[in-house]
Amino acid sequence: MGIFDCTGVILAGGLNSRMNGVNKALLDIGGQSIMERTLALFDEIFGRVLVVSNNPLDFMGFDVKIVSDLFPERCSLAGIHAALFHAETPWIFVAPCDNPFLSREMVELVLSHRTDGATIVVPETTKGLEPLCAAYSRENLTLAENRLAEGRYKIQSLFRKKRTRKVAEEKIRRIDPELRSFFNINTPEDYRWALDMLARKGDG
Repeated sequence: MGIFDCTGVILAGGLNSRMNGVNKALLDIGGQSIMERTLALFDEIFGRVLVVSNNPLDFMGFDVKIVSDLFPERCSLAGIHAALFHAETPWIFVAPCDNPFLSREMVELVLSHRTDGATIVVPETTKGLEPLCAAYSRENLTLAENRLAEGRYKIQSLFRKKRTRKVAEEKIRRIDPELRSFFNINTPEDYRWALDMLARKGDG
């Protein structure tokens, strides 16, 4: 049964500069592009799915609604703002287009930590917060717009102590011991590492 009060959002607005211009979302992982893997996952979980991209023609072959940033700054906060603006649900769950190993269990763990008063739910490990594997209430729309207008482009500028709930690493590692859900492909070396991991684990 789908989660209908939350939209699954894939952020696909990066410049792919460290991948020599190759669109990371279209990299093949186990016979599917990363975009295909994430869309299939989100279609299982959510009633609505959005892709945020400033290059929508790259994704015209996918059966999904595509929207673009409303602010010209190329940053993840602008993508989150666009998703909040276009979402028709009270919450969004955000994932990047270059994350091949995000699991349903991780998405459900984050969403299970939504509580009254919280407007953001974000995983936290010893490496820090994971704002691109997190849930955001649409109550953050105006704040995101203000932060962008002020030139404050870090996602963490949305985080307010009493309104942000963190998911502890102990809980995360119970379902994802290697923290694979947070692995992003940014370089050719990362891509080779992902393919090696896939071969070792026998994932498909």
